[in-house]
Amino acid sequence: MGLISNGSTVFDAGSMAAGFGGSMSFIKKLTASSSGTLSFVNGASSVVLDNTYKEYLFIINQCHPSAKANLTFQGSINTGSGYGVNITSSHYQSKIDESGGDGSLTYESGRDLADSTNFQNLTETQDTAADHCCSGYIRLFDPSNTTFVKHFISVFESISDNPSSSNNFCGGYFDTTSAIDAIQFKFASGNIDAGTISLYGIS
Repeated sequence: MGLISNGSTVFDAGSMAAGFGGSMSFIKKLTASSSGTLSFVNGASSVVLDNTYKEYLFIINQCHPSAKANLTFQGSINTGSGYGVNITSSHYQSKIDESGGDGSLTYESGRDLADSTNFQNLTETQDTAADHCCSGYIRLFDPSNTTFVKHFISVFESISDNPSSSNNFCGGYFDTTSAIDAIQFKFASGNIDAGTISLYGIS
């Protein structure tokens, strides 16, 4: 089938949506207000994070910190009783400041984890100026699978204190065959003063 046939396209017919993995279903939005953490726990407060979907998407929108810090996340295998699953990951960053200087593309080894239970850094140190924030997304694949490890990919845009545009890319996996049933977000220090995090399931 071509992209256009008799004036109709496969986009009109919905074939492209079906071919690229189906639909996105809204599950839950959390809104920060001087919050130490924001957590999505399967079965709590209408959160679904189980085998209902093979992929989950977290969209982080305009998170503002109370202190200069990296935004981080971790998973749980005990419905949020503890967050400290072993993670192995890699992280790189592209960056340029407002004056056009300090342009770079770098591998950020200090933000990697090597089978570590630490929280994963998602951004560069985020500035606290009133108009500064960070936004991005995380894709989490098949978190309820009990055969394989759980992969994730993240992309974030943040503003460091130069100020500069910092585009951060991270990928890795939770090194466990247990189901991941909760995810928690926090800044490495201080609170999440404002912002939202929304969870979607991908069918």
